[in-house]
Amino acid sequence: MSDFLMPSLGADMERGKLVEWLVKPGSKVRKGDVIAIVETHKGAFEVDIFQEGVIADLCAVEGQEVPVGAVLARLAPSDKAPALGTLRAPANPVAAEKAPEVALAAPPSPEALSASGKPAKVAQKVSPMGPGSRAHAKVTPAARRRAAELGIDPYTLKGTGIDDSVTFADVERASASHVGPEAPAGPTRPGRGFDPLQMRQAIAAAMSRSKREIPHYYLTTTIDMGPSLSWLETFNTERPPDQRLLPATLFLKATALALREVPQLNGFWENGRFRPGSGIHIGWAVSLRGGGLIAPAVHDVDTMTLPELMIALRDLVARARGGGLRSSEMTNPSFTVTSLGERGADCVIGVIYPPQVATLGFGRISVRPWVTGGKVTARPIVVSSLSADHRASDGHAGGLFLAAVDRLLQEPLKL
Repeated sequence: MSDFLMPSLGADMERGKLVEWLVKPGSKVRKGDVIAIVETHKGAFEVDIFQEGVIADLCAVEGQEVPVGAVLARLAPSDKAPALGTLRAPANPVAAEKAPEVALAAPPSPEALSASGKPAKVAQKVSPMGPGSRAHAKVTPAARRRAAELGIDPYTLKGTGIDDSVTFADVERASASHVGPEAPAGPTRPGRGFDPLQMRQAIAAAMSRSKREIPHYYLTTTIDMGPSLSWLETFNTERPPDQRLLPATLFLKATALALREVPQLNGFWENGRFRPGSGIHIGWAVSLRGGGLIAPAVHDVDTMTLPELMIALRDLVARARGGGLRSSEMTNPSFTVTSLGERGADCVIGVIYPPQVATLGFGRISVRPWVTGGKVTARPIVVSSLSADHRASDGHAGGLFLAAVDRLLQEPLKL
């Protein structure tokens, strides 16, 4: 038997609210399955599990505030599944009450027609959670919000989640396939869990802790983006708009490959020592509509092709802004990248997000005078800035890392 704990979805999280269970005692789960929805000051997140087994015990009830590290559920190995009599749902007197029966009008049968030809009143008693009821289908909060945005009735979709729950991905697939009737006109539900004031307070707490505890050092370099942008233009002209790449993909891939060369920047400072990351999982800073910032991870960036990375990045940004991020995307970024894009400033010097040990910022790409072969020419350049933890590395390692990023962006064919 193993415990599944409330995950830490960021250095600024102390507890989370269990909004909804998507499993029940006896549910079989596999690694990556979403088992619950947890709400924090940054919104609602789909909590995925990291191992295979059978849910033996739910230790928290829906609506409960659970501290980080507290037990949410207990998991038994698949080959040692507990007997049905030993499975336990969380003790909740309200949830345990029998659902009241309600009378719903049934379709009239020929025998039910009165002499006037009008159907007589016939009712059947069914539980509101019984088959055929909309309440019977499980729809995650993220899927519900996305469906409202797209005008899709989520209760008409086939769910692929645990216990056939309808997930965010199911709604996205339905939208792409133009599946599902339009929802009745009306105001969409506001996003669950996002409070701009709470978000700002959480960011302030995390960044204050970072500046107070982490001895930052800073390095910047100016990179000629001419080779990368020329290659990018050629690549994109041969493809439809939805398959074209953005400079962000080159930034991410170059960063990941540079972290392979300088691994002491990829990981965490915990318990007075550096712990290397299990992979190169780069947090991408996303500004949220209405204010706030979140940096979920793109996993194993160094192993992805540029088109795969572009798809993953688009999907991540859409889910960060619309709901549907998974807990695994928030718990293990081992490095963070922020890019200001075309409308940003020339340079951004970031604050490290603990327990990470470094972050890299890219300013906007702008045309500047540049000396090449003894001649001054106009070139597209970008300023890249590294903020790193002096407890885990020093300026020599940081300099090697920035030099590697520069070199890789000069050779886009190798990305």
